[in-house]
Amino acid sequence: MKRSARAIIDASALRHNLSRCREAASGSLAMAVIKANAYGHNMLKVAETLSHANGFAVSCLPEALELRQARFIHPILVLQGFNSLQGMKAAAEHRLRVVIHDWRQLDLLDSAPASLKLDVALKLDTGMHRLGFPVEQAHHLFDRLSKHPNVKPTPWLMTHMACADELGNPHTQHQLDQFARYTDGLQAPRSVGNSASILGWPQTHVTWVRPGIMLYGSSPFVDGDAKQDGLAPAMTLVAPLISIHTIPKGESIGYGASWICPVDTRTGVVAIGYADGYPRHAPTGTPVWVNGKETRLLGRVAMDMIVIDLTGIEARVGDQVELWGKHLSVDRVARAAGTISYELLCNAGNLCMHKYVL
Repeated sequence: MKRSARAIIDASALRHNLSRCREAASGSLAMAVIKANAYGHNMLKVAETLSHANGFAVSCLPEALELRQARFIHPILVLQGFNSLQGMKAAAEHRLRVVIHDWRQLDLLDSAPASLKLDVALKLDTGMHRLGFPVEQAHHLFDRLSKHPNVKPTPWLMTHMACADELGNPHTQHQLDQFARYTDGLQAPRSVGNSASILGWPQTHVTWVRPGIMLYGSSPFVDGDAKQDGLAPAMTLVAPLISIHTIPKGESIGYGASWICPVDTRTGVVAIGYADGYPRHAPTGTPVWVNGKETRLLGRVAMDMIVIDLTGIEARVGDQVELWGKHLSVDRVARAAGTISYELLCNAGNLCMHKYVL
């Protein structure tokens, strides 16, 4: 079903942001993270646009298999790995590198037929405490995998940073120290850096880096500025004005009558709401962009519509309103709505029509 809101994806911005990654981590190979439908930007289209990346990282096997079915031959890293013998066979058949992060996966590996050979990455928990083996067991586990008849040479070593988006947080250095200490002497490709690490922590620039949110033009830092980080917005979310009214002073707008007009107020209704991925909890004052001017949201977000302030703005029914993108940073909208850009991009990108601009 086609609705009015559209996500316009700028392919040149995607390419620029990958170049920014390579500029920042010039000694590393770049594995573009295109999980969750490329953060709402359309995984296959993004993979095509970033076909010059050294590899791709996805969350799960179905995402990886979709890439292979589309004839992408790049190295593909499956971050959640496998959880069944069937999944192991699919990974082997389609030449996928699977992350091993759990003891049950090791048991499955031990039970696999001798003919099955896998590329693997050993994930070590250095302080994220989500997925991964205790980093103190790095040597033992690496030795076990290196000698395993079902594992191809050479296993990778990887970890994930929990607080790299906060440049003053000592937790990142602690994680890096743990990783370096317990993997010392192991000869293997390594992968550490996510987007924040790539731009803020040069120590993470090892064999592979894994750029994610930076590819889509959002700052990976808390209270960051994508423009200052050298990033270009890849998604511009737009929707049309469908009605314009002047609401008298003292009258309320929207569900709950949560905003009262302090003066006679010229308003516009925009055909977008939480059914299109616009944040339900965005408050009055959340910025929007209309015809070269920034204005604001008024009242509550509804399922299909929002109301905006058109005071001092020349606009008419049919004009396109930018909710974020080229003129208005998604990071600003996310902060206003009390969330993060990742959620906004995924929600709107996966619910709205896409239009790609080369």
